[in-house]
Amino acid sequence: MKIYILFEYSGVVREAFSKLGHDVTSVDILPTEIPGEHYQGDVFDLDYSDADLIIAHPPCTHLCVSGNRWYSDSKKRVDAAKFVLRVWNLQVDKMCIENPVGVLNTLLPELPKPQYIQPWQFGHGETKKTGLWLRNLPNLSPSNIVDGRENRIHKMPPSKDRGKERSKTYTGIAEAMASQWG
Repeated sequence: MKIYILFEYSGVVREAFSKLGHDVTSVDILPTEIPGEHYQGDVFDLDYSDADLIIAHPPCTHLCVSGNRWYSDSKKRVDAAKFVLRVWNLQVDKMCIENPVGVLNTLLPELPKPQYIQPWQFGHGETKKTGLWLRNLPNLSPSNIVDGRENRIHKMPPSKDRGKERSKTYTGIAEAMASQWG
C-alpha cells in the first residue's frame, strides 16, 4: 500500500507501517526524528492521488476540550476546524484523522462520529482519550489491554518540548494501525 502519515515528525506511525513492507511517507513542517521517508513541508504541497491510506494527526491546540478556557468561540478554533475539514476532503479512499477529545463534531457535523481509544488498550498503562475519525476503515481493535491508568500526559510539566512529547503516537497504537489497516 502507498500510505501517507500527515503531521508526523516523530516517524512512529510511519515506521510501524514500513516494518510491514508498505511504501509510507511521513509529512510534517518539522524534520523527522527517526530517519526514513519524510517530506518536510506543507502537507498541501503534495499530490495524494497515489495514496491508498492517509492517517492525519492535525494540530489539536485550538480544537481539544483542554483548550476551551482559551479558545472557546475564537476565530483560531474555527480556522483550525476548517483546516481539519480541508484535510478530510483530500481525495483518498481510506482515511483516519486522529485528535484528542474536542470540538470537531460540534464545528464539523459532516464528519462521522469518532471511535475513542485509550493507550492502555494497546500496551501502555496510561490514559489519553483519543478520537479516530474513520473513512472506509474498521474501528481499531484493542491489541494489548494492560493494567494501569496513569495520566502522564496531563501531568507533564511545562517545557520547550512538552507539545511535541504530548503529540507523539504511542507505539502500541501505531503497531495496531499498521497490522489492522495495512
